[in-house]
Amino acid sequence: MATRITKSSGNVYADLGIKSAKEHALKAELVRQIAVALQDEGLTQVAAARRLGIAQPDVSRLLKGHFRQFSVERLMRFLVALGQDVEIVVSPAAAMRSQTGQLTVTTRS
Repeated sequence: MATRITKSSGNVYADLGIKSAKEHALKAELVRQIAVALQDEGLTQVAAARRLGIAQPDVSRLLKGHFRQFSVERLMRFLVALGQDVEIVVSPAAAMRSQTGQLTVTTRS
């Protein structure tokens, strides 16, 4: 039996046919950054919940990838509450991508 391999688009949510795939990918990256910040500070979920102003079970769900209930803005606010700077840059879309813009999260060490 031959194995069929499909090349990824680079967005697993789009590959799975999920609506709002770009937003899901952006939220997933923000949650990943939240997890890194929590780990770097050595915060427990209880301490993180206090800092973020949410319940501990919500922190648990967030870290397990259940982030639909949180807006992109709220996730960015969580990062700020964890001592991270969040910068939004607006620039013209690259000509190669035609009229469609792009949301990107980058990190600086």
